[in-house]
Amino acid sequence: MNKFYALLLGVILLLVGCGEEKEVLNFYNWGDYIDEDVIDQFEKETGIKVNMDNFETNEDMYIKLSKGGSNYDLATPSDYMIEKMIKEGMLEEIDTNQFKNYSKIDPFFKNLEYDPENKYSVPYLWGTVGIVYNTKEVDDVVDSWDILWKEKYKNNIFMLNSQRDTIGVALKKLGYSMNSRNVNELEEAKEALITQKPLVAAYIGDEMKDAMVAEEAAIAVTWSGEGFVMNHENPNINYIIPKEGSNIWFDSFVILKDAKNKENAMKFIDFLLRPEISAKNVEYIGYSTPVPEALDYVDEEIKNNRIVNPNLDELPELEVFKDPQDIIKEYERIWLEITSAE
Repeated sequence: MNKFYALLLGVILLLVGCGEEKEVLNFYNWGDYIDEDVIDQFEKETGIKVNMDNFETNEDMYIKLSKGGSNYDLATPSDYMIEKMIKEGMLEEIDTNQFKNYSKIDPFFKNLEYDPENKYSVPYLWGTVGIVYNTKEVDDVVDSWDILWKEKYKNNIFMLNSQRDTIGVALKKLGYSMNSRNVNELEEAKEALITQKPLVAAYIGDEMKDAMVAEEAAIAVTWSGEGFVMNHENPNINYIIPKEGSNIWFDSFVILKDAKNKENAMKFIDFLLRPEISAKNVEYIGYSTPVPEALDYVDEEIKNNRIVNPNLDELPELEVFKDPQDIIKEYERIWLEITSAE
């Protein structure tokens, strides 16, 4: 009988345990954009289970979230998309006074134009857009966007499958702002990209890193962190920012208005702002951190690398993307015409 009651008690406790709801955080993040060991450490420290899905572009993320009905609490959009989401009331205000580690963020990354009062976003990582090229295959001087239009590299060029980045490259090549709202300038950029299209091997995103390391193309447009990883894995690959200028971007944490686990999102953000945790993400991803103290925890190769840790005063003119809300239909039309061109 004692054995029977012990067994019955065990079954009851098991059923009770199964009925308990585990603390969770539903996270919508760029692909391969956090060290999984960091997530494991957070889960062990807090008991909060992190469920993560990935997106490939800001536009993909926005479409999914704007439809409503998602269960996400936390996301990592870029500057111009944060601006758009603020305007549309999609984001929860964040009380940064609750963070232990907010003061560790360099003031350069606060009060930026897309969120001037730091009400809705907390910086995560930042970087630039530039060109990577394989020195074994490219014998030209690479210092301008013009090289992406050279006939000699036909079928040996990768472009980003990203509306803002790719149209922005063409605008810069033509001497215009990446934030142009001039329809004539946008039309010129469209025509330039349609002219270039026969030279392009593919418009791709996250898979570009592996493809360039495997030397499947000679030249590509990419983000700085990807450029660092490519160079690290294949020393023949260099990363440069063209002399005409480029984009400087900021990816930040935002809490969604309909988030069900806001406190858990706050805990996760504060955890990722710890210098030693930020350092782990920098070493894993290769992007730059807004937490200067994190550089004390990374190895010297990364700390001294000018892709990961650039001197902004030495770089060409850099622009932050702005929300093109008043002319977004033109951007969408132009992108559709570029991608559907034969």
